[in-house]
Amino acid sequence: MDRVKVVAISGASGCGKTSTVRQLSSNFDCPFLHFDDYVHKFSYPQDMKKWRENGADVSEINTPDMIIKLRQLIEGNYSYIFVEEPFGRERSCISSLIDYVILLDQPMDICLSRVVRRNIEHGSNDSHSSVLKYLGNYEGHFRDIYIETVNQVRKNCDLIIQEICPVSVNVDIVSKWLKSKTN
Repeated sequence: MDRVKVVAISGASGCGKTSTVRQLSSNFDCPFLHFDDYVHKFSYPQDMKKWRENGADVSEINTPDMIIKLRQLIEGNYSYIFVEEPFGRERSCISSLIDYVILLDQPMDICLSRVVRRNIEHGSNDSHSSVLKYLGNYEGHFRDIYIETVNQVRKNCDLIIQEICPVSVNVDIVSKWLKSKTN
């Protein structure tokens, strides 16, 4: 069997990465890794606004347990491993492990709407205050960070999906594209 192919699904928060990765994993009967499962309080730089002003080097974002888990999965007998990796190949710690990067390049207003809706629908008792805090950060620097990091990924990805469509359509596009790579 050929070596397992690691497929990173990338994009800004709210673009549909998690749903797409889960559905692809189910359709191909392969494992997946969810980026947020490996984030801890020291994963991101302490001052994100300053980090962005200094060039937004995504290699400063650390998820060592995710890298360990991905290396373990690569040793398995799978066709694919789907990885929700917002930064594509741009983080030096993971770039050599990724075979394909698919960018879900969605408009920022759509992404923001999805994040707000997600926080309200699945939030805790303080979802109102968490949404307000997120919106403050979004206006302050998150939006610019998302744009900057998506621009970085766009320069080094294999497939870009810009259409605003349901997850099932994204999954179909990616599935057909992956199957074309094996032919």
